[in-house]
Amino acid sequence: MLPKFAHGFAFDPSYGYSLEALQAVGVPQPPADFAAFWQARYARAMQVHPRPCIEHTGKQQGGYEVYDVRYGSTDGVVIRGWLLIPQDQPVTRGLVFGHGYGGCSGADLRLQPAGAALLFPCLRGLSLSQQQGISSTPSEHVLYGIGKPDEYVIGGCVDDVWLAVSALLALFPAARGHVGYVGTSFGGGIGALALPWDARIQRAHFHVPTFGNQPLRLQLPTIGSGAAVQRYQQSYGNVMDTLQYYDAGCAATFTQQPVHVAAARFDPAVAPPGQFAIYNALAGEKSLFVLEAGHFAYPNQAAQEQALYKELEGFFAQL
Repeated sequence: MLPKFAHGFAFDPSYGYSLEALQAVGVPQPPADFAAFWQARYARAMQVHPRPCIEHTGKQQGGYEVYDVRYGSTDGVVIRGWLLIPQDQPVTRGLVFGHGYGGCSGADLRLQPAGAALLFPCLRGLSLSQQQGISSTPSEHVLYGIGKPDEYVIGGCVDDVWLAVSALLALFPAARGHVGYVGTSFGGGIGALALPWDARIQRAHFHVPTFGNQPLRLQLPTIGSGAAVQRYQQSYGNVMDTLQYYDAGCAATFTQQPVHVAAARFDPAVAPPGQFAIYNALAGEKSLFVLEAGHFAYPNQAAQEQALYKELEGFFAQL
């Protein structure tokens, strides 16, 4: 049965896919040099020392001391965000959080593994990490550098995640071997692209992740950043020259770490077939939580989120 919600969209955000059909969505064949492209990018990023700097904000939140943090990423970019350090226990592990395209305005404490430092970076061009020349508007940000695979801003944002891990480990060497990643929407897609190439991340959760099955993303109507990419494709016709390297579903086929995915059956901003394509393609241990909807308020939302975070507590307890 298809999910049914009253809505004002000019299209059906379930796209007519049954749950069975969603679980059968595949991914395109990646270019022959897909892995080499990302391995080379990772190697370049690892040449950067992030030199993290933290400054206490004078605030405490939910048993944590709250710090402003900044660190260096590729291309001379400075990434800013927040770091939360447990008040009453030593740091023995860490979580890096990837935000949605709405940006990041502070810490989210719904996940608090014991002994974990929580790092919330604002990825390049967005929120605290705005960059000259890069629009913070999602429909413009998603197009920055899209003409060349090596210059696409999404690749830079993946670099920022890798360097977030480097910054975390520079600050807390005891967390090595115990680092997790949590990414929502935009941050979920970025995490899916980052994870296969960085063995320092032990496990990850992707919440309604984007960038899955790029050819489908170009076809399905959306209110999300994909609409801007569709308009670009209509004007220039060559967007897959770059996007074939930025398919989170293709990246998933190279992933070996355990991954937990929350994928929605109804989502006007990130089409569900793309979300499920990422989960379906994961090569390693994986867990799926099916949401009734994403990027959309619905009656059962609070109960579903409560159940989801209970699962995630157990998932990251193994970190």
